[in-house]
Amino acid sequence: MFGIVRPCSHRLGEGLKTQWMAHLCGLCLALRGDHGQFARVVTNYDGLIISVLTEAQAEKSTGWRRTAGPCPLRGMRTASVAQGEGARLAAAVSLVLASAKVRDHVVDGDGLLARRPVAAAARRVARSWDRAGARTGADVGFDTAVLLDAVERQVGIEGLAGPGTSLLTVTEPTETATAAALAHTAVIAGRPGNAEPLAEAGRLFGRLAHLLDAVEDKEADAASGAWNPLTATGTGLAEARRLADDALHGIRLALRDAEFTDGKLAHMLLAHELERSVDRAFGADSCGHAHEVTAHQGGSFGPPQGGPPQQGGSYGPPSGGPYDPQSPYGGGNPYGGGAPGAPGGPGGFGGGPAFEPQPPKPGKRGFWAGCAVAIGLCCTCKLCCADEYEGPWSRKKREGCCNNCDDCGCCGICECCSCCDCGL
Repeated sequence: MFGIVRPCSHRLGEGLKTQWMAHLCGLCLALRGDHGQFARVVTNYDGLIISVLTEAQAEKSTGWRRTAGPCPLRGMRTASVAQGEGARLAAAVSLVLASAKVRDHVVDGDGLLARRPVAAAARRVARSWDRAGARTGADVGFDTAVLLDAVERQVGIEGLAGPGTSLLTVTEPTETATAAALAHTAVIAGRPGNAEPLAEAGRLFGRLAHLLDAVEDKEADAASGAWNPLTATGTGLAEARRLADDALHGIRLALRDAEFTDGKLAHMLLAHELERSVDRAFGADSCGHAHEVTAHQGGSFGPPQGGPPQQGGSYGPPSGGPYDPQSPYGGGNPYGGGAPGAPGGPGGFGGGPAFEPQPPKPGKRGFWAGCAVAIGLCCTCKLCCADEYEGPWSRKKREGCCNNCDDCGCCGICECCSCCDCGL
């Protein structure tokens, strides 16, 4: 499972969580039904947004749901799942973009893909997914050529990008692909007037997906020597955050211009949970209400350090953190002088106990190794029911779909939806 929108079940509530799971299972079953069991490995969180948006715009009818039989990923329970053209469009897009991801792994020579026979087999899988995605896309009136063109242009742009290149030049192919996919949901749902605002929302969503992937992988890419858009273009984290915040604001405005039959889940995912994803990537908390932050809530680059306390807002990091003087850990930045009474005293490491060297973080798994782990997670139900498991490809800590809270930090502290004037 991959994707940037990983909602917290505590914030969704039972009703929206049930809807979200219906789209998750619907995408998985659409992949299996049209393309076989193995295709289910491309199920991803972000692909669900296509299915969610399609149903949110459509007129109420009985054709958008069906009862699925027992499944190990649901603890052998039956469930109402999404079906129809929205789920099939999500499946088509997921297949084509997964094929691009496989090709990236082959080009980078990740893991077993550094071996020619394995790389050749992976290329065949990628080509078969391209063809499968094109067939399903054609069935629902969507030409996946725009996605394939974006993938090809991305390779050329990355090869030419260097210091001084605009980061938006690098993200443009991804923006174009996601804009086309989200705009087509309006066509399927019979809402042609929504095509323009949803294309804009899709364009900005693609920008965010590219930015957040670059931010989260920056350290790992630097260690492995892999290409990273932030490093290649010389873009700092502050500028990346500004672009991300602008994209978030633009998505909210675009959603206001679209008409929905029931847009509550779509709004929750694209306005609230997407904001949470940005804060998670940049190491800030998603809620504007100040509250105690625990040590594990920092992101890849940790919470803001130094300077006067800042007031949190919809797009800004709140005050507090593990180095805050009021922190339960004693406050003080270990790299720039401790707070009074904190171990180590002023001057960081001086005067305090020695820090034990930390073992290096394990690298990402290759494509085939990740597939094997993903199959194991599915067969043991951990993907759905486990409190915590290791991502099959990224090795990042994930929570099971049925109880995903993702360290939201807001559960039981404040009503996160009251941070927005949307009325939810």
